[in-house]
Amino acid sequence: MQRTWIVPTVVVVSMACSGAAPEDPPSSAESATKEPMVSAGTIERIDPALDDLLSTDAMIEYLADGFAFAEGPVWVTRSGPFLLFSDIPGNRIVKWAPDGTVSDFLNPVFEDDYAEGSIQGSNGLTVDPNGDIVMAEHHGRRVSRLAADGSRSVVVDSYDGQRLNSPNDLVYKSDGSLYFTDPPYGLPSPEDREIEVNGIYRLATDGTMTRLADQAAPNGIGFSPDESRLYVADSAENVWMVYDVQDDGTLGDAAVFFDASNSDESGGADGLKVDDRGNLWATGPGGVWVFAPDGRHLGTIRPDEVPANVAWGDDGRTLYITARTGLYRVRTLVSGPIP
Repeated sequence: MQRTWIVPTVVVVSMACSGAAPEDPPSSAESATKEPMVSAGTIERIDPALDDLLSTDAMIEYLADGFAFAEGPVWVTRSGPFLLFSDIPGNRIVKWAPDGTVSDFLNPVFEDDYAEGSIQGSNGLTVDPNGDIVMAEHHGRRVSRLAADGSRSVVVDSYDGQRLNSPNDLVYKSDGSLYFTDPPYGLPSPEDREIEVNGIYRLATDGTMTRLADQAAPNGIGFSPDESRLYVADSAENVWMVYDVQDDGTLGDAAVFFDASNSDESGGADGLKVDDRGNLWATGPGGVWVFAPDGRHLGTIRPDEVPANVAWGDDGRTLYITARTGLYRVRTLVSGPIP
């Protein structure tokens, strides 16, 4: 049996993530009176290999709170840098700037009348190859684009003549094709679906739409570094699935990458990202589960709130975590891709 231990972490230099020049060290009197800053959570270390990804003194840093349910973070560089994320029940996209400023980036997301019981806001966010913001809209039942000039357009909203269910998360492949998941979470009831299954889709650059697979509740989605594998969380089954990606962009048979269905902690398989070495960082019961490419569970990052999604930012070695009402981050020893 593998040994499991919890390591609380402590802030060493609060500006380490910002790249700012260090200030003069405090005097001995200041050091004696200043309360030490502590990590906003703990890091569970299951496998020693985690030490190659997260330093033993890594800190979970609290950044902001007051959100209804934070999701879908993405780091924006071309007009930034800044972090965007969805406040789903708030029907808005929030901007967090490196100086700590929090503001509305898009409010509201969904502008029309909506059915009672529906969830209007966006969920997953990404940046397309042109640098525009692309969002998965729940009640809008579409994937849409927000251009730099503020104009909005529909990327896709139907399959085979039927409206999408409620797009959840999305990722671009290097060839420009868009992959996204489509569970019914934004609808008042699953019975409101026009498409009977909850699908995983590919939108090619020529506009061709293909349903690649379906799951009980497909959620977070991401490619391995060489794009030979596609990971998709299934929130209903509380598992992470993996698919071989074929040369034509379609998917091979599904295999269970990791099964967390026996966990009794709150939260489930949700958003995910893959680092440049192929390790999977996936929000699940109790925290962000870190997996080696072979499926070994290396450890879990446990902020003070159960997380929903993650994204790399700054220099690619800062993992931002959206967790219910709050925003957190942790420095990593490995890089992750920034769209």
